Amino acid sequence: AEKIRIEIVSLSLAESRVVLDDSIKQLFVEFRLYNFPAEETPLSLPKPTSGQSIHFNYGSVMHVDMANNRARREYLKSMLLKPDLHTDSLRFTVVSDPPEDEQDLECEDIGFAYVSLREIFQKQRDIIEQDIDVLDAEDGSAVIGKLKVTVEALHALRSVYEECKHD
Repeated sequence: AEKIRIEIVSLSLAESRVVLDDSIKQLFVEFRLYNFPAEETPLSLPKPTSGQSIHFNYGSVMHVDMANNRARREYLKSMLLKPDLHTDSLRFTVVSDPPEDEQDLECEDIGFAYVSLREIFQKQRDIIEQDIDVLDAEDGSAVIGKLKVTVEALHALRSVYEECKHD
């Protein structure tokens, strides 16, 4: 129960500047909780055409046990206790990876997607293979695609909440 499981299943792109930009060839996904170290899919995959999907099928476990991961746990506690905290989301970043022959180019963030851990706790429901909107990094109101993710955090959040009540 002392862990959050995150799976990045797939990414599909809508007709957008990203699909039309020929300099964007390969994509990977990074995810981060608050200011803790980011993790990323081990592979970058060829950019899908509009309406197609690329499948990462990448899973990761974020441990939030008190013994070894006190900072993460304290963060989850403060997030559950302070509803005004705007840092309650896992942030997924879709990143353009330059091709092998153009390694002088930088990786570039092209879109962001968010999953609210507070919402998982409030609704008492994990997110299982759900499509979330990917917002354009240049225009935060434009949806450029969908990221299919799983975030299993409810047991860990309940455990942290129970601890809060005893503090």
